[in-house]
Amino acid sequence: MTELLYLKDSYLKEFEATVVKVDGNRLYLDKTIFYPRGGGQPSDRGVVTIGARSYEVQEVVKDGDDVAHILAEDAEGVGEGAAVKGVIDWPLRYAHMRYHTALHIISGAAYRLYKEEAKITGSQIYSDRARMDLALEGLNREKIDAIINLSNEVVNEGREVVYRFVTREEAMQMSDLIRVKPELIPSIPILRIVEIKDFDAQLDGGTHVRNTREVGQITVTKIENKGKKNRRIEIRLEE
Repeated sequence: MTELLYLKDSYLKEFEATVVKVDGNRLYLDKTIFYPRGGGQPSDRGVVTIGARSYEVQEVVKDGDDVAHILAEDAEGVGEGAAVKGVIDWPLRYAHMRYHTALHIISGAAYRLYKEEAKITGSQIYSDRARMDLALEGLNREKIDAIINLSNEVVNEGREVVYRFVTREEAMQMSDLIRVKPELIPSIPILRIVEIKDFDAQLDGGTHVRNTREVGQITVTKIENKGKKNRRIEIRLEE
């Protein structure tokens, strides 16, 4: 099982680890700060150095309980136990962090304003934008503007973003956290809660900023109709 260092600190930019397995261009380590794609967040990219050679990490994916770092070339001659130094593409990671936290703020604002009627049905993060699919009866531009206005208030308030860990059983008893179908919640014993202080808390395994001010102002750039009450909202962040 790969130790996921980013779960406790999204700001780690480099790390040292040990090779567990090599399969062609797929490198497995005992620990990593590289985020594997999932939950609407793309994977990190970066570089790993083993001995005198450096390899570009093009993509990172989950492989059961392990994480596979997909390299630009086969790691020929690299064996189990080799020492590795890894460095992530920090500007890309930080962009993902800002957009991921922005989506949590928007989700929290929708829940604050409309409670259980507002359902998040999908999301996707990019380096320069993000989108969220929101299902809500009568979801028009006025309601979307209300959600975004509240979201930007939270950004400007500079609220802390913190993590805490709970058992799956504890999480299932926290009704405000369960905004997706229970069967979609990972079947693992310990889950992480991402909390925007005194505003929102959600089960999540992605990377986030430490303070909402880091997000920047949220602007809606596109709204698409995805069904009777489902809207796809695309956002961009100001620097």
